[in-house]
Amino acid sequence: MAGKVTVTEVGPRDGLQLVAQLMPTDVKVRWIQGLFDAGLRDIEVGSFVSPRLVPQMADTAAIVAEALRIDGLRVYGLAANLKGAMAAYEAGVHVMVIPLSVSDRHSRANVNKGTLEHIEAIRDIIEWVRAQPRAVRMDVVAASAFGCSISGAVPVADVVRATRALDGAGADRIVLADTVGYAHPALVRDTVRAVQDAVGARLSKLHLHDTMGLGLANALAGLQEGIREFDGCMGGLGGCPFAPGASGNIVTDDLVFMLESMGYATGVDLPALLKVRQAMRAHLPDGALRGGVAAAGIPATYAPAGA
Repeated sequence: MAGKVTVTEVGPRDGLQLVAQLMPTDVKVRWIQGLFDAGLRDIEVGSFVSPRLVPQMADTAAIVAEALRIDGLRVYGLAANLKGAMAAYEAGVHVMVIPLSVSDRHSRANVNKGTLEHIEAIRDIIEWVRAQPRAVRMDVVAASAFGCSISGAVPVADVVRATRALDGAGADRIVLADTVGYAHPALVRDTVRAVQDAVGARLSKLHLHDTMGLGLANALAGLQEGIREFDGCMGGLGGCPFAPGASGNIVTDDLVFMLESMGYATGVDLPALLKVRQAMRAHLPDGALRGGVAAAGIPATYAPAGA
């Protein structure tokens, strides 16, 4: 096992969207700076959504402005509709993340549009962004790709159909998301293979949750199928406000430990990342942070890739 794996930290967006205790803007900025200093170069810093629905994201434009001051940081921002995409573009994000739920019922709960209707809306978003003078990478996330807490099982054929449509709509990259954490390694393997057959290298990343404790096992299944980019969240924060039962993302700390131990270089300094986690504890609800490495400590046997 060797090579590079990119870990994108989604804590300031996905990690905070279910946290009722509002985090001050300056604390979020210090968090992002700390993550960057620990070696993370791809960070999803917020979402351009209604602050009435997700109050934690009301300061996203200000967060993006501060994040853009960090030389070498690739700044991601989520936008669910054209209005949000316009705001994200105006703010200056480098990567725009657009969610599409493969589950029609979850899509209606999330954006008030069915899956097919939302694909057409995403096509309009991509066309609008492409017409602007500044280039922005468009990452479209196929959410609920491995199951849905509202409608149950999601057929692999539905995931293939949706990702083909997103490819045709002009997405730069496609991400498969286990929004509610129902995936298991065999399902990850089969779904990734089917989508790779449909859209090839356009499939670039997995966004995994750890609801059933299978997040890292699912990441390993993705690795074995050639995926080299993963979203993670410091301390395993996160969940979807519109998907009942969704719990936290895979823990960035544990993901880095696994990848580096296996010989994959992430560029992340694990001890420095744990110090960032410790510094953020005071600004999060008690018990919000999870993770095996933080609980047990970095073992004496730990040898980062290339060490």
